[in-house]
Amino acid sequence: MSRDFIVTKEHRRFVEFANAIRKDTTIGICHGEAGVGKTQSARRYAHWDTLGTFIDEWGPRSESDLDIYATAHRTRTIFYTPEVQPKYRALIKDIEFYRTRLDICIDQHLINTGKVSKINPRTPRATELIIIDEAERLPPTALEMLRDIHDRDGVAIMFIGMPGIDQRFRHYPQLFSRLGFSHRYRALGKDELLFVLNRHWRRLGRELNPEDFTDAQAIAAIERLTRGNFRVVERLFPQIKRVLKINELETITDDVIEAAASTLVLGH
Repeated sequence: MSRDFIVTKEHRRFVEFANAIRKDTTIGICHGEAGVGKTQSARRYAHWDTLGTFIDEWGPRSESDLDIYATAHRTRTIFYTPEVQPKYRALIKDIEFYRTRLDICIDQHLINTGKVSKINPRTPRATELIIIDEAERLPPTALEMLRDIHDRDGVAIMFIGMPGIDQRFRHYPQLFSRLGFSHRYRALGKDELLFVLNRHWRRLGRELNPEDFTDAQAIAAIERLTRGNFRVVERLFPQIKRVLKINELETITDDVIEAAASTLVLGH
């Protein structure tokens, strides 16, 4: 995902939102329809494809780990998705597991760069932001314990969920009173969708020209079928590639897009 990640305006807005939460050490909510890109942006922000895998595998250290330590020091963020109907004690244990290991990576970077002594490493917790995806899954007790972690350790927390999750939190006054920011993650607008489509056309070895009638029809078909939903766009293009290959076609037309879309369940 990291290699092919498309930096959209919504992703940049998400980064600004996450930075504000970290800076103010507060609690924030990011909400938006399914598939608009919330999870991808959060994982990208936390560099979780790299850090999460490194922490999970956690083996003997090597010189090649230096870049990972530097990434951990730069992001200071963990990303966590709770299970369906999670047991709150297991959830808190998991979060503590990732925080502790990320802290170790951060401190190792500081030791390697001479900013702290190996004998006397920095003692305060180094993780600055905890991102909780699929926050609708959290039971009330877990929410209360996360609020306590925020209060006790001074760590920022971001909850990611569907529209309306901010209203749910109104039922928990202690948590709701600590909310500093709320951010709506929107679907792709027309101009931004065009930017994303340009990238996909190039990946297929073609150039997109909105002034060309065939391309304009294709753009309109994608806009109508996806309604700017980033996930649906991403799912559509492997099918477009398959239709082109099977039928030995060179041009992406609205008929190709309709055929590709017919194999998908567009439940957005």
